[in-house]
Amino acid sequence: MPDPAARDAAEEASAFSHPAVPPDASAAYGDHPDQVVDFYAPRDGRTRAPLVVALHGGAWRAPYDRQHLTPFVDFLARRGFAVANVEYRRGSDIPRQGGTAPVAGRWPETFDDVAAALDAVPELAAEHLPQADTGRIVLTGHSAGGHLALWAAARHVLPAGSPWRLPAPPALRGVVSLAPIAHFARAVELGVCGGAVTELLGGEADHAARAAHTDPALLLPTGIATTLVQGREDVVVPYAVAEAYADAAAKAGEQVGLTLLEEIGHFPLIDPAADACAVVAEEIAQLAF
Repeated sequence: MPDPAARDAAEEASAFSHPAVPPDASAAYGDHPDQVVDFYAPRDGRTRAPLVVALHGGAWRAPYDRQHLTPFVDFLARRGFAVANVEYRRGSDIPRQGGTAPVAGRWPETFDDVAAALDAVPELAAEHLPQADTGRIVLTGHSAGGHLALWAAARHVLPAGSPWRLPAPPALRGVVSLAPIAHFARAVELGVCGGAVTELLGGEADHAARAAHTDPALLLPTGIATTLVQGREDVVVPYAVAEAYADAAAKAGEQVGLTLLEEIGHFPLIDPAADACAVVAEEIAQLAF
């Protein structure tokens, strides 16, 4: 049996080996440099295509931006989708013993940005990506971006008074969330991404109050078709986190799809060279078409 750490390193190296793919158009949804969406037209020439809105991962930390997701985004464009690749503010470097280290997320800006971007995408796409059919939107995201995708789809069930709450469900065909940090309690228990969840929420003192507004497992049911795609050998976000979310959904009376891929870790889901990436595209197509 392959060493899990060695498998993960090899899969990460493969996923990050592809050159970044420039967009066909970009548009700002705010004044901050990170408040931008890149648009990719369907490569098959179709004039009307479902729109996939993609949210990158990277533990909500600043060193990881949307560029590493562009080969995956281009893969979807080559499969006939219009794609919007969303950037958002992540955590800044903070002083630590021996230097600095990136902290996970920025409160509340990370959530401000994702909400603003999703609200702006239909109008921006109409202007900058006319091939996009904004009546057929599927939301996807990987890892921390998978969390944000689930959260964005649940804004209509946020607690009353939340600044991000929507009065009605967002106009989505569905969500395909890839190896998501979907259940905060289980992720904290497993130490996912070096305590990233606690950092995202501003520390243990604020954890419970802020989790009520941000933990997808506490924002159920959504009434929106949702599928999780997860590698069984994932050592970055173990599949137990996805299973915990699916269990929470079932207890809330909602059926969530969970596609577990054998002998697959964290990164093949966004690696165009991996068979798992084709599985992801098919899951998106089932909701989009």
